[in-house]
Amino acid sequence: MRLAAPGAAVEPPTRPCEEPLMAPATTPSPPAPRPNRASRVAIVAVGLLVVASCSHLPGRSPAAARPPTVVRVVDGDTVVLRIAGATERVRLIGIDTPETVKPDTPVQCYGPEASAHLKHLLPPGTPVRVRRDAEARDRYGRLLLYLWRASDGRFVNLEIAADGFGRPLTIAPNTAHRADIAAAASRAEASGRGLWRSCPAAPP
Repeated sequence: MRLAAPGAAVEPPTRPCEEPLMAPATTPSPPAPRPNRASRVAIVAVGLLVVASCSHLPGRSPAAARPPTVVRVVDGDTVVLRIAGATERVRLIGIDTPETVKPDTPVQCYGPEASAHLKHLLPPGTPVRVRRDAEARDRYGRLLLYLWRASDGRFVNLEIAADGFGRPLTIAPNTAHRADIAAAASRAEASGRGLWRSCPAAPP
């Protein structure tokens, strides 16, 4: 799997089997005219041929076909995933939870609770769906991703805000879900959930 450098545009696939795993969201195109029965049969036949050919491509390992899975949770907004056989440290986009493992930084209010919450949402071995935003990595080399649990489609970044375990953090140009996460955090604050009740002041 080839990841784009920070700020770089995502390259389109060069072969039918090279769909980018973490391409940024794009505006959907208008629906195409409904094909007739003969066209649908032809499309299905071509699709089956592509799948068959992809499964036998040289160098295409079984690991590349498996969904990303959780290796471990680092803290309330950082996880380690196994993606296409490689282990990657991942920073969740759009959310910021209190620190628990940052060097030379004391454990912050509600940090242990936020970490425990993410461990509950993403135990080791959990399959996830992932999507990047405009930038692939941060300055520390971590992948920047949105995560959904594959089993039920729960949007993890949003859940953290909605349950009151983190505050919104917007860093342009990675803003695809900014409005949804901010709205979820506002509802959590209004309801006094989680850190909004226990830690009303933002951590330094």
